[in-house]
Amino acid sequence: MGKRVLIIGGVAGGASVAARVRRLDEQAEIIMFERGPHVSFSNCALPYHLSGEIADSKRLVLMNPDKFDVQYRIEARTNSEVIQINRAEKTVTVKNTQTNETYEEAYDELVLSPGASPIVPPIEGADNKHVFTVRNVVDIEKLNQYVQQKEIENIAVIGGGFIGIEVAENLAYAGKNVSLVEAQNQVMAPFDYDMVQILHKEMMDKGINLVLSDGITKIEDQQIELQSGNKVAADAVVMAIGVRPETTLAKQADLEIGTTGGIKVDHNYRTTDKNIYAVGDAIEVHHKITGQKTRLALAGPAQRQARAAADHMYGIPHRNTGVIGSSGIKIFDLNAASTGVNEKQAKAAGIDYDYVYVIPSDKVGIMPGSNVMHFKLLFEVPTGKILGAQAIGKGNVDKRIDVIATMIMMNGTLEDLKELELVYSPVYGTAKDVVNFAALVGLNILNGDIQQVKVSDVRELVENNAFIIDAREKNEYEAGHLKTSKNIPLSEFRNRLDEIPTDQPVYVHCRSGQRSYNVVASLRNMGYDNVFNMSGSYLGFSLYEYFNDQTQNREPIVTKYNFK
Repeated sequence: MGKRVLIIGGVAGGASVAARVRRLDEQAEIIMFERGPHVSFSNCALPYHLSGEIADSKRLVLMNPDKFDVQYRIEARTNSEVIQINRAEKTVTVKNTQTNETYEEAYDELVLSPGASPIVPPIEGADNKHVFTVRNVVDIEKLNQYVQQKEIENIAVIGGGFIGIEVAENLAYAGKNVSLVEAQNQVMAPFDYDMVQILHKEMMDKGINLVLSDGITKIEDQQIELQSGNKVAADAVVMAIGVRPETTLAKQADLEIGTTGGIKVDHNYRTTDKNIYAVGDAIEVHHKITGQKTRLALAGPAQRQARAAADHMYGIPHRNTGVIGSSGIKIFDLNAASTGVNEKQAKAAGIDYDYVYVIPSDKVGIMPGSNVMHFKLLFEVPTGKILGAQAIGKGNVDKRIDVIATMIMMNGTLEDLKELELVYSPVYGTAKDVVNFAALVGLNILNGDIQQVKVSDVRELVENNAFIIDAREKNEYEAGHLKTSKNIPLSEFRNRLDEIPTDQPVYVHCRSGQRSYNVVASLRNMGYDNVFNMSGSYLGFSLYEYFNDQTQNREPIVTKYNFK
């Protein structure tokens, strides 16, 4: 007789545990409980139903109870909510949500995969019928049916994380007037403030009314009120502020909760009860880089946790390497991805770090579809150990971030990344790929071969009338430049050294940073010690400054922006 394994929650983590247990034990009795009407649905794809990209909501459901039974001999009970864990008896109490009848089921092993619940702030109007959250297929169907009414034109999305942005994007594609409200000063917390300005501009360019540093305080019938007192038109409101781990059952069963609010588990994802495991959004995990406890609501880690938990039930060892948080998103015409820690996280963890921000081409420039890629790479000082990366562009940012994620998991350094051999074809990339290029620049910084100025410091340099060289050609300079810069092109600077001072700092930029690097390197060889390459160069300056210039009615530091 095989084990009797009960699983609470039937989406990514729960369904994966069930499938793995079946592969390990054909005799096991496996019952999976899901309080909603669907199991194994694509949570991350829910927003794409709003634009019609996934026209039929039934496609969001990947498996149904009949298929689980026929293909895997797994009993998937929908509309079945586990309301209590009885640890002493090793049973759970289940309520049929359609009939309200309750019953008990015994277990040998119990797995908690309840996920996380959307956060809805306790504000006036939060329970109105035109206020929605997005957690499951039922939620997205209700929202979609509501916004398709012809009188629903203005929609406010509250929260600038993955779900909020994807919902806003797809509602915009559906022809709605969308406002996205974020209480912080930026969307997409995995990205640093300098990089996220690119995303802010993209959303504004595509018609999203992006409201930052302002939280919601009240919901009325056709508008919302913000902390600033401003009001935003809203015939419908989508709450996407974030999620909190669903730990109600665990707390009631007196299982230990971790410092982050997630269920505490050991390296095999076993709770403080040896017969109860927990996986997915509800648990607390170990961050590989910071060494600290964290929570990570991502499907990939949940899948790996599920396999590890099932394996441990059958004595199969597991090496828990922790998490690093790799994720990606499409925002209109841009792709964005990140992995590891960003600057905020590195500072909070007390890590001594530096970074490189480069803007190379994502494929050979003469090839159709070639575009720049904004790439930021963080590394530890003095070891050169790779800590994280962020990439934004129209090309394959996910490929580059996957490379960095792999390097981080292998404890790779800038030297390792520099020597990494990758696939090359003009249609896919460049002979010196974006990630190799970033490693080379990072080593120049780490080894002290070059000094850099961050894109966030450029405004101060301009306002203080620092000596800035624009190393682009004259026609590029005339099309737009920093207001206080002097045009000394790469092709001319050796004949114009008398114009470059030796008694004050010299700052050099071009369009994307490559020509200016050559100028800086040559000047250093000539004895100029106080010379700096300006990270990001003119493309980076324009993108970093634009959104705040427009929304704050701020005096630009450029004569004209350049985004290409």
